[in-house]
Amino acid sequence: MAKKAEATAKVAKKENRVVRYFKEVRAELGKVVWPSRRNTTNLTAIVLGVTAAMSALMGLLDWVFSKLFGVIVG
Repeated sequence: MAKKAEATAKVAKKENRVVRYFKEVRAELGKVVWPSRRNTTNLTAIVLGVTAAMSALMGLLDWVFSKLFGVIVG
């Protein structure tokens, strides 16, 4: 009988830890300062622009090196 009560207490203790964890997560998310839609849009545009520019640069470098090695080797 004592083992059953102890097992029940452990399950309740684990549930309390889980519930407490999610309550703390929710409280922390409430403290977060979320960016505005305009700020998010501007930063996304910057990331996409830099990605496109770097892709073009890498493509150009690849083309230059392929032509250079083609002249040297071939």
